[in-house]
Amino acid sequence: MRTNTRFRGLALTALAFALAAPQASASGGEWETVVAPYIWGAGITTDLKLDSPPVSGGNDEDFANLIDKIDGIFQIHGETQNDKWGVMADFAFIGLAAEEDRQLFQSESDLDVRLSELALVWSPESGKYSGFEAFGGLRRVEVDFTSDFTPHNPVLPHATVDFNRDYNDFLLGARYTVPLADRWTLTLRGDGSFGDTDGTWGASAMFGYHMENGSWVMGYRYLSGNFNNDNGDLDIALSGFQVGYAFSF
Repeated sequence: MRTNTRFRGLALTALAFALAAPQASASGGEWETVVAPYIWGAGITTDLKLDSPPVSGGNDEDFANLIDKIDGIFQIHGETQNDKWGVMADFAFIGLAAEEDRQLFQSESDLDVRLSELALVWSPESGKYSGFEAFGGLRRVEVDFTSDFTPHNPVLPHATVDFNRDYNDFLLGARYTVPLADRWTLTLRGDGSFGDTDGTWGASAMFGYHMENGSWVMGYRYLSGNFNNDNGDLDIALSGFQVGYAFSF
């Protein structure tokens, strides 16, 4: 109940910022909207640290890379801006199942992650989607991770570890867009969030090739986070090439 109440408070704060943006920037010019679906060909690494290991004795056992490869991630980004203010939203879904045979046990792992962001964007200089911009809002991460451990030694017990929890963070970040040529731009972005998680961090470098009604966007993105529950910690890191098309309205 406390987590749900906190999320409602964060969501209302982010929504208030979003609703306040048009009011605060009535003199900021016309609004321009961008909707950009992406494909993210990311590699993934996981690091599971358990306080009560299911297959060996001791504490703080480390099971690295239970899932170390992902075939693709769908992501969609939406944003509207005038010369000073903007509101952006982002959603990504990650899904994977993997099996691995280790020295002492066999593991079967399933991972589903849903990442949602809502943020207010502020530009100290005039111009849409250009120059330096700062943003702040809400990042929500829904993690459904299950790993079954089957020891090779039949004397040892079979065990299942679950990380099924929703994490709600404050999001802060900045980006900088610089023109490279007549149609080309480069956007550098960095962000971090804090709250229910022990921290999430992201960075990207994206090239844009501008067309008449939008632009091709391609580049590299990195995202990592540390998630905890009553039995340990789960670190997830994603990195890889990203490509999409940004439709402008």
